[in-house]
Amino acid sequence: MRPGPENPIVFLHIPKTAGQTIHNELAAWVGAPNVSPVRVHTEVRAGERQMPPGYALYSGHIDWTELDLLPPARLVLTVLRDPRERIASFYFFLLREAKALSPQDLALRHNTGKQRILTTPAEDYFFGGDRPWQRFVRDHYDNFYCSYFATRMMRGLRLIEKLPEAEVIRRALAGLRVMDGVYDIGALDRLEDDFQARTGHRLHLTGNYRNAGHHAREQARWPLLLDRMDSDAGRRRLEDFVTRDLALLDAFARG
Repeated sequence: MRPGPENPIVFLHIPKTAGQTIHNELAAWVGAPNVSPVRVHTEVRAGERQMPPGYALYSGHIDWTELDLLPPARLVLTVLRDPRERIASFYFFLLREAKALSPQDLALRHNTGKQRILTTPAEDYFFGGDRPWQRFVRDHYDNFYCSYFATRMMRGLRLIEKLPEAEVIRRALAGLRVMDGVYDIGALDRLEDDFQARTGHRLHLTGNYRNAGHHAREQARWPLLLDRMDSDAGRRRLEDFVTRDLALLDAFARG
């Protein structure tokens, strides 16, 4: 199978799940002109499509509310990792990027989040600030798998936050089951094998990491993040950011 507009590949790239590596491999195969230009959900204005027609590859931090508008022969893939490690990896990645910015760049409006991660303690980064900041944090960190797969939106938490946990997990499970392939970041060889079986093309992913942090891959980041919290109460609140996601992954594993 060679992907095209009638049988596109959709790669739903969740931050800090080896997505840049996967995107680069897919894009190199289909060719740059065949890759949708929308890589991040914030790049489109109201009324514009995040999955514009006519491309062989849709890949990025994008909403997937338009998935059903694509041809039925599409191939939809995503990669997950332990939600605790994803949160910690995301935090340390942004911290590393913030440290690399000049004071002038750090002061730019679009770098507000990086300025905050660099200048405030971890507990205040996650749980301080005004309401818009708290909305930003919860949208990106608070049981993100549940909100993304239940609502099909990168920032969909507001649509489900008042629902009972069982209903949130039920909806997220339904979303995960729409995927043609759900893979773990620690077993990308299975994605390589499945993709070759489906398309005849082999991706080179194992050991080929882009945007990797400065920690060793085998080093757990979650304990390092917990150590940065100022209090046991802060650590417990951060643990709450993964409880539903862990329950979702357990339910998905059990079928």
